[in-house]
Formats: sequence, structure tokens, C-alpha cells
Amino acid sequence: MITNFFKRNPLKNRITYKWWVLFAVSIGLFTSVFDHGGINVALPSIADHFNTDLPTTQWIVIGYGLTIAALLLPMGRLSDILGRKIIYLLGFIVFTTGGFLAAISPNIELLIGAKILQGVGSAMTQGTSMAMVISAFGDGDRGRALGLTMSVVGIGAVAGPAIGGFLVDYLGWESVLYATAGLGVVSLIVAMLILDTERSGGRVGANDHFDWLGATFSAATLISLLLAMTLGSRYGWDSLSVITAFGIFLASAGFFIWWELYVESPMLDLRLFGSGLFATGVLASWLSFLGTQPVRFLIPFYLQFVLGFSPSKIGWIIVPSAFCMVIAGPISGRLSDRYGWRIFNVGGMLVAAMGLLILVNLDIEESLVVVLVGMVVQTLGSGTFWPSNNSSILSVVSPASYGVISSFTNLVRNSGNVVGIAVSTAIVTETMGSLGHPPTLSVITEATDLSVLRAFTVGLRNTFWVCIGLTLMAAAASFLGTAKKN
Repeated sequence: MITNFFKRNPLKNRITYKWWVLFAVSIGLFTSVFDHGGINVALPSIADHFNTDLPTTQWIVIGYGLTIAALLLPMGRLSDILGRKIIYLLGFIVFTTGGFLAAISPNIELLIGAKILQGVGSAMTQGTSMAMVISAFGDGDRGRALGLTMSVVGIGAVAGPAIGGFLVDYLGWESVLYATAGLGVVSLIVAMLILDTERSGGRVGANDHFDWLGATFSAATLISLLLAMTLGSRYGWDSLSVITAFGIFLASAGFFIWWELYVESPMLDLRLFGSGLFATGVLASWLSFLGTQPVRFLIPFYLQFVLGFSPSKIGWIIVPSAFCMVIAGPISGRLSDRYGWRIFNVGGMLVAAMGLLILVNLDIEESLVVVLVGMVVQTLGSGTFWPSNNSSILSVVSPASYGVISSFTNLVRNSGNVVGIAVSTAIVTETMGSLGHPPTLSVITEATDLSVLRAFTVGLRNTFWVCIGLTLMAAAASFLGTAKKN
């Protein structure tokens, strides 16, 4: 086995092992991102196959995402206690099993259940993967490692929809699920051969008790919040289901905070927020996703229904901005290790704000060049910010807690994305309603009246103004919290 080879060769052990770890984890990361992009493309075909409506079919993605959000923290903490390699391997066993079950599901209910099972496996792999890479590269190369993994995410973001669309068109929607399950098998085998249990981390420290109550209330807090934000734009923010979800969120969040400060071995050590670098880093990260996710969510609507591009062409239009993330991540991560975080954290958000400022000028007869430039500049800024910011957050954490904190940073990203979509939808639909049109995005898919498209575009511009404010707030938080050098 490869791990035995490294043990017999000390030089290889020290210099080369980290690159093999990055290779193994990159396959797993690519699999996870590919799965998300591929299944989104397949949703219309799945709805047609099972003769169900698209809102019901979307619970394939919602259930999968909620499961990951609920279990990320517990699985990250469990990996710190039991060992990261074992949780990572078990995660891909569960992920692969869920993928194959989803592919052979005879009805939509079982398909949703299989994807929820797959979400359990994905939660087990997402936090542990980043922690293992960071442990292998060490503190001096932490930003570099995070930047390289960001490149893998960028590649997966391009490949998922592109390859997924091809598979759906020529082999059917089941082929997407078989493909992700097959990639899961490859990820499992490669990880078994390469990863070393001892050097993967975990199983260290005195506080090795799992906080079951903290895990329960963290899951309740996250599920209720994300459900409220997801259902709010669909059923109205004053609906009973949304108000109930917000009530559960506030109650469970309050108890979770009290319990985590009280218990001896907490799920998440909230005392870390006493560090200005950690607290402002987390805040800046959340604001960055809140401010940039609306671009990825709303621009495809604008390109298809306002400018008239086909879905396949939209996929190619998005490629340049995704490629910028592939380039910016490693460069920012590597340079932040050498020159410190502040210039990349603050500068990244300022560049992202410049890209949003370009997109604020969009109109119903806009040049595609303007859209491309705005998206590229915004993504360059975000790709510069994220690796450096995550490195600054992890700098105040002991290696024994890398698993749970890596999971926490993933949670920050997921919650920021969900809230960003909800807020942007609310702004656009309220703008459309104030201009005398139905306050729903669904009307633009059938719109023949230019006034509807014009109202949507006005809402888009209003959203991007809010996003500029959020990214500038993220830049300010980064400026106040980061040191000039690591």
C-alpha cells in the first residue's frame, strides 16, 4: 500500500505525502461538487419521469442540503474524537450506497430518501476532508492547501452541470446518479490506499466525549433556520410554517449557546469567538457568501429569460468566472501564507464589490460582455478572499479541533448561501410587486410582456446594491480583525 511506502521512506513521508493526501481528498471533493451540480441539471427530467411537479422534486436537493447542514458539526466533532480517516471512509461508503439506491428508486419518495442518506455520507466527508489536507500541509502552508482545494471546487462547479447535462440528454437522469456513485467508489478506494490513519488526525486531546445534546440542538437550530429561509420565499414570510420554523430556531439556538458554554466537552467551543480574529473572520465569511450567492442564483434567470440564451449556452457563459476561482484560489492561498491575510481578505472583498458594481448597471438589452466582466471580477475577488479568510480562522484553532472547525466553516458557507438566495428572492419579488406585477420569480419564465422583464431587472439591480453593501461590510470586518502577518 502507498501508506506503507511512505513509512519506509522518511523523505517521501515528509515531502510527498501531503501531495498524495491532496490528490485523494481532491477526488472526494470533486465527487461532492459534481453531485450537486449534476443533480440540479437532472431535476426537470426526474420530475417528468415520475410525473410530479418541480417543487416536490426540488426536495431531492433540499433534503440533501438540510441533512448535510444538520450533520456537519456532529460529524466534524466525531472525526476529531474517533479519527478523521475512519469517518471519511465510512462517509463514502454511505454516500455511494445512497447514490446507487437513488439511481434505482422506483418512486420520488424513495429517491428523496436515498438522497437524504447520501447527504449523511456527504456530511461525514466534507468537514474531515479539509481537516486532513490542512494537517498534512501544516500551518506554514495552510493557505496554499485551502487555495488548492478551492480550485478543485471550481473545477467541479464547471464539470457538474456540463457533464451532468450531457449524461441526462444521452443516457437519462439515472446515469448522473450512477456516475456520482461510481466516483464515490473511486474516492473510497483511493482514500483507503493513500490516507494514513495516524497522520490524518483526530483521536487526540483529553476532551474526547461526544456532546449528544449539543449535536441534537445544533441540528435543530440549523434545520429550522434553513427551512424558514427556504419556505419563506415560497409561502410568504408571515405564513404559520415559516413563523413556527423561526420560533424553533430562536429557542434551539438559545439553548445550544447556553449548553455549549456549560458543558465540559462542547460540540463547538464558543469561547473561540472571544478571539477577534476568529469572530471577525467568521462574520466576514458569512457576509461574503450572503453578498455573492445572489449572483450565482439570479444571473442564470437573467441570461435565459431576459437576454434569451439557452440553458446549454448559459453553462458555457458561466465557465470563465468559475475558471477564475480555479486560478485565484491557489495564488491567494500561497501568497497569504507569506504576506499575511489582511491584503487578500480586504482586497478580495473590494474586488468582489467592484464586480457587483458593474452588474448593477444591467438592463433588459445589456451586452453579454458586461455580464461576463462583472461575473469574472466578482469571482476573482471571492476566490481571492475565501482561502485566505479560512486560513485566518483556522490559525487560532488547535489541530485537535480542525475537524469540527472545518465543518463549521462549511456551515457558514451553506447558511450564507441559503440566506443569500432567500434575501435576494425577497428583494426581487417585492420590487416586482411594487411595480404592479405578481411577486414571484415564476412569472418571468412565461413572460412575454417587456414590463415584467423590466421589473425583474430593476429588482436584480436593487439586489446587487444590497450585495455591494454586504461585501463592503465583509471587507470592513476583515480589516478590523486580521493581523498584517500570520
